[in-house]
Amino acid sequence: MKQTRNRRDISPRYLFLALTIICVIFLVLSIFFKDQTKKLRSYLSQFIVPLQEGADKAGQGLSNGLSYFGNVKDLRDENEKLKAELKAYENDAAKYQAELSELEELRNLYDLDKKYPDYNMTVARVFSTDSSSWFNELYIDKGLNDGIYEGCNVLCDNGLLGIVVESYDNYAKVRAIIDDRSNVTAEVGKDNALCNVEGSLKNMEEGFLYVTDINKDASVEIGDRVITSNVSDRYFFGITIGYVTEITYDPNNLTKTAKITMAVDFKDVKDVLIITDRKQVVDY
Repeated sequence: MKQTRNRRDISPRYLFLALTIICVIFLVLSIFFKDQTKKLRSYLSQFIVPLQEGADKAGQGLSNGLSYFGNVKDLRDENEKLKAELKAYENDAAKYQAELSELEELRNLYDLDKKYPDYNMTVARVFSTDSSSWFNELYIDKGLNDGIYEGCNVLCDNGLLGIVVESYDNYAKVRAIIDDRSNVTAEVGKDNALCNVEGSLKNMEEGFLYVTDINKDASVEIGDRVITSNVSDRYFFGITIGYVTEITYDPNNLTKTAKITMAVDFKDVKDVLIITDRKQVVDY
């Protein structure tokens, strides 16, 4: 215990100085006494060379490791860059798809406009709806300032959507013909038989509306087009409502009823055509 306490540690500075002196001595001897130190150098090389090779390998491994981690970082940076570019391309693709869809809708409205050249029309966009499943009551982004008044007929897809029931400065409310409160005076078949198209959201859930009060002797066939009648006090003549899919005779033996599929997709309405002419102002 006493020897341990009295032992003095060698300072690193002295150790370094001693090693330096030894190296200098060996250097001088190797220069001036080549022959005499040849055996010593050969002996030391047996230890130094493997150590040097090991140091070289370790250094190369360290260099390769650093290079690997550098490459990984570069790859990660490149991956993040590619992800950002891919996201930008996806956003551009979605934008172009939306623009293409909008262009297709406008082209369809243009074709619909050409079917009814006698009427003055304008395009509007739907921005809200009162219903969740069906577009039976909806709002468009044009109103009194654009010449849109109560009673204006509204078209979409391949036919009649509904009628404007409220109009304000910059927007208007439209009620669709499938709404339970709607009843459209129409014509059907070769005889242009008068009939009534009854709005019903319940029936629309099953994919049809009823056309009632058709004269039992009227010539009506599956596939016949149902159009708005000229005697209607709300709707202009000749606008397509739908097509007959089924015909049944009523119990009174005086009339018959038909089921029709609609010319408008009332689950997806974005842009509409409004006939700015009006037959007359009516109460709703």
